[in-house]
Amino acid sequence: MPERTPTPKKAGRPRRGRPQVRPPAGGPPPAIIPRPDHCVSRKHIDREALKVLYRLKDHGYIAYLVGGSVRDILLGRQPKDFDVGTNARPEEVRKLFRHSRIIGRRFRLVHVYFRGGKVIEVSTFRRRADEDAPSSATVNADGGAPPPRDENLYGTPEEDAFRRDLTINGLFYNIADFSVIDYVGGMEDLRRGLIRVIGDPDVRFARDPVRMLRAIRHAARAGFTVEPATWAAIGRHREEIRLCAVPRVRDEWLKDLRSGSAAAWARLMLESGLFTAVFPGYAPALEDDRSGDVRHLLLHLLAHLDTRIRSGDEPAEPELVALFAFPAMHHRPEWAALASERLRWPTHETRALLEEVLAPYDFRKATRDAAAQILASQWAIRLCLERGSWPKRVWNKASYPAALRLFNAVRDAHGEPPVGDAPHRDTAERPPKAAKPRRRRSRRGRRGRKREAERAEAEP
Repeated sequence: MPERTPTPKKAGRPRRGRPQVRPPAGGPPPAIIPRPDHCVSRKHIDREALKVLYRLKDHGYIAYLVGGSVRDILLGRQPKDFDVGTNARPEEVRKLFRHSRIIGRRFRLVHVYFRGGKVIEVSTFRRRADEDAPSSATVNADGGAPPPRDENLYGTPEEDAFRRDLTINGLFYNIADFSVIDYVGGMEDLRRGLIRVIGDPDVRFARDPVRMLRAIRHAARAGFTVEPATWAAIGRHREEIRLCAVPRVRDEWLKDLRSGSAAAWARLMLESGLFTAVFPGYAPALEDDRSGDVRHLLLHLLAHLDTRIRSGDEPAEPELVALFAFPAMHHRPEWAALASERLRWPTHETRALLEEVLAPYDFRKATRDAAAQILASQWAIRLCLERGSWPKRVWNKASYPAALRLFNAVRDAHGEPPVGDAPHRDTAERPPKAAKPRRRRSRRGRRGRKREAERAEAEP
C-alpha cells in the first residue's frame, strides 16, 4: 500500500470528523441499525477495502461499504468483491490513492489497485437519472426542449440508495460508527425473505429490462420470494428484454449458470415466462413438451451443474453451453436424424442445431466448435456402449471427458446408471496374441554357412 498522500486544502472541503446521517429533506429519516443489532463486522471485510474506507474517512469524506457486499455479509456469505461509496469526487479520490485510475465516460469510477491484483471500486454517490424518475418530463413547462443534463449525476447517499435496483442492494455500512444505514427498507425485506424493486417496478423494468433478470437471480441465490408487485411487473414486461443489447443479456445469463443456483434460477425463469423471452430458440421445444421431458431434463442437468460448481469444479464455457443447450436439441427431430450405425461425429449438423437453439446469442468460434464437438460425441459414446468396444479414436479426443460427463448426467436424469468416468478402461480387452519364438540369428557369415554345407556332403 502506498504511503498516505496529503490532500491539498480546498474551499468547501468537508470537515474532518465522524460523518452524520441527517434526515433527508422531503422523506422519512433512514433506519440506522447500530453495531450490536447487525452481524456486519470488519473481520468480514477485506483488508484492502478497509484501507480505502479509513483513508476516505480520515480525510473528512463519507465512506460507506455499499452494494452486494453488505447484503452478502448480512446473509452469512463471504462477498466476492467490495465496493465503496463516498461523497468525494473521482478527482479527489484519485489524489488520495497513488495506485488508482479513473475509468468510465458517463459514470466515472475510481479503481484502487493493490498487490496481488486486488481492485477496490470507489464510486461517488449519484442521484437517479432523469429517465428513471417516475414522472420525468420530456419537455419544459414552457414547451421548450429540456436542458442538457450532466452526464455525471452526483448526489447524496439517500439519492444513491434510491437509484439502485433492489431494496436488499440499497444497504450501506458506515465505517465511522459501524452502523448499517437503510433508506429503502432493505433490512426488513432481508428478514422476510423478499425481493422488491426500489420504486415503481413498471417504470424501473421499462427503463432497464435487465433488472428483471437481476431480481430473478437474487431470488434464486438467496432462496427468497419475489414480492407480488415485482413478480406481476416481470410478467408484463418480459418481452421487453429483447430490446436490450444481446451481448449484455448473454453475459447476465452466463453469470447465472455459473452461480451455483442455476436450477432455481431456471425454475423461476420458466414460471415467470421470462425464460422463453430470453431464449426464443428454446420456445418450440417447451411448447411441444407435453410430457415435461424437456423441462425435467433441463432442471436435472442444471442441478447436476450446481453440485459441481459448489464443489469447486466449474466447467469451461464450451461444456457449460453444451449442457444448457442439450435438452432443447435432444427434443428436436433433427437431432434424432443424426443417429447412425457407424462411428461418426456429426459436428457440422450439431453446430447448426446449437446455433438455432441459442439464437440470437453468439460465442467465439472456438467455444462454438468445442461445444458442438461435445454434443456430437454423444452419438459416438452411445454406439460404443451398445457395441461394448471403445476404439482409441473415441476416448483419445480432447472433448471426450466433457462429453462423458454430459452423457452420465443425461443417463442419471433418465433414471439409468452412469457408465463411469472411464468406461473404455473397464471394458474387457481382447487377449493378446501369443508371442512367436524368436529365431536366433547365426553369427557366421556366408563363408561359414558354405563350409558347413560342404562338410555335410563329405560325410558318409
